[in-house]
Amino acid sequence: MFPVHRPRRLRSHPQLRRMVRETVLTTSDLIYPLFAVPGTGVANEVRSMPGVYQLSVDKIVEEAKETYDLGIPSIILFGIPEDKDTEATGAWHDCGIVQKATEAVKKAVPDLIVMVDTCLCEYTSHGHCGYLEVGDLSGRVLNDPTLELLKKTAVSQAQAGADIIAPSGMMDGFVGAIRSGLDENGFEDIPIMSYAAKYSSSYYGPFRDAADSSPQFGDRRTYQMDPGNGKEALKEIELDILEGADMLMVKPALAYMDIIWRVKQATHLPVAAYNVSGEYAMVKASALNGWIDEERVVLETLTGFKRAGADLVLTYHAKDAARWLQTS
Repeated sequence: MFPVHRPRRLRSHPQLRRMVRETVLTTSDLIYPLFAVPGTGVANEVRSMPGVYQLSVDKIVEEAKETYDLGIPSIILFGIPEDKDTEATGAWHDCGIVQKATEAVKKAVPDLIVMVDTCLCEYTSHGHCGYLEVGDLSGRVLNDPTLELLKKTAVSQAQAGADIIAPSGMMDGFVGAIRSGLDENGFEDIPIMSYAAKYSSSYYGPFRDAADSSPQFGDRRTYQMDPGNGKEALKEIELDILEGADMLMVKPALAYMDIIWRVKQATHLPVAAYNVSGEYAMVKASALNGWIDEERVVLETLTGFKRAGADLVLTYHAKDAARWLQTS
């Protein structure tokens, strides 16, 4: 007359629920993105991302210290240069903004892992991720010449002290090119986290405010992945693994949790999920309007990424999540 199996027995007490929890989110899973800009004492809040700032190097160092003190093991640096050109000079110059920020953070917080975004869109005058044909207004990036720029950028970032190189431009062969460039310059021990499955997504909108990286014409659909494709993601990760990737990333995360799962099932490498700007902005806007419980929604979402297979999560919520985890 009564159920033999009663799953609710294991939900009856908070401590019991903790004991049998299958997926556990910790601060060690988090990576905090930061945006570096020229100047001193600069902290410009990003209009579409409440709580996220463009920061000068001195402010980046302060954030890095706070991040480390919260138990978060890593940051990822993006840069907004003072000047842009078709050669993306600010990306690979030894006085580039990311190079300066990397050097300053490693000096101030040597045990914090500094990951650097290795891409060109923030540094080109047209906002695309590499070289374009003269007069091209479609945004079709020239693949192989761009690989040389990415090699130069990765080497300069490694020379500045970066711990992890994270190429995000979705050029064919970019992992192999960067790996050869690092190895040839004595950086064979620096790992590569490839943005292996990066989709052409509308969720990136607020990031382009933060990084000042909107394309001046065309779009990025000729090099970023079509949102309808799942099997193609497995092809991309297979190629990146063959070229020497040490870690893999799926971006965005929220609408692509099936891709995170498939990537994790297909490889033994660590998998990261990027909880992107649009995902962050939607939560913040809803919380500011009193429509959701921000803490519970954020922790549930980040746990969901882990449950889907992510080993690491890049998220603008990282500091808040770390504080909430300490008191939960």
